[in-house]
Amino acid sequence: MTERTGSRVFSGGFWEERYGYARAVVAGPWVIVSGCTAAVDDEILHQGNAYEQARASFGVALDAIEKAGLSRHDVVRVRYFVVDDAHYDQVGRAHAELFGQIRPACTGVQVAGLIDPRMLVEVEVEAYREAGAR
Repeated sequence: MTERTGSRVFSGGFWEERYGYARAVVAGPWVIVSGCTAAVDDEILHQGNAYEQARASFGVALDAIEKAGLSRHDVVRVRYFVVDDAHYDQVGRAHAELFGQIRPACTGVQVAGLIDPRMLVEVEVEAYREAGAR
């Protein structure tokens, strides 16, 4: 369960506490979400399936954005990191399902590995709400 404390949003995840960071930070009209993976309740979901891991990772990120008072329609930038170039299309498909009509800026990067070898994808999301919106 994600909770909001002042300008910080916490999901209660193991890595947040261990490494001292917030799931998201609210800075004026911006919500900047830390890297999110398919690690939920200290379990890696959908091992071996980059598409499902991407959907779970985006779900964690969007939950933080919603707790900060914005929605997926406010997302302006997405970055995703994959451990194998074969995963780009799978992650891209998950991205298109969620953001295809919104069209945020998006960057995909292949990395050598993530913090746990069972993780295939990590996502970062930024949202912005103009003054007076909603």
